[in-house]
Amino acid sequence: MRDFEALAQAMGELDEDTVVKELEGVMEDGGKEAQQAMEACQKGMDIVGKLFEEGEYFVGDLIYAGELMTQAVAILKDALVSGAEGGAAKTKMILCTVKDDLHDIGKNIVKAMLEAANFEVIDLGIDVPADKIVETAKAENIKIVALSGVLTLAIDSMKATVDAFQAAGMDDVKIIIGGAPVTEEACKITGADAWATNPQKTIEICRQWAA
Repeated sequence: MRDFEALAQAMGELDEDTVVKELEGVMEDGGKEAQQAMEACQKGMDIVGKLFEEGEYFVGDLIYAGELMTQAVAILKDALVSGAEGGAAKTKMILCTVKDDLHDIGKNIVKAMLEAANFEVIDLGIDVPADKIVETAKAENIKIVALSGVLTLAIDSMKATVDAFQAAGMDDVKIIIGGAPVTEEACKITGADAWATNPQKTIEICRQWAA
């Protein structure tokens, strides 16, 4: 039995060698515990966030933590999305961080896992205004949009984006929101179709929509 508490702690301490060694061990065992390992890494990221708030960590540490988390996803993703239909046609979707928010760590992690789950992701980047998202969805005939944000004000931008789709008469486009400030309440406020706090949930919902 692996010590996932120790893995979370190693992630929180940004101990790359231990994290990588543990995750490679999980995959050598067939990846059955990939889900627990991913949850431990997410727990470790919570520790990082807490230490940042307390002034123990700085922006550079946050960036490094994001890179380490992306590396963790890369190691585990085949096991995490083992239900992906290899030969099936890919569903095209949009992913971006909304206007006035410049964070991309979470978005990049979700992107890596969506691609592993057989989605073709059009990544519009960060600080993306509503009209650009609507225009791209029209041009590419997109039916699924994932909006990410870390700041509280991202909720306003998410609502503006949902409103823009409705104003354009594109009610058939499904919109999922995710990120630190996102809750069930925020989902109601924005008018989004769904919300998620982790990549696995995002994939699960997008798969249902794609089907």
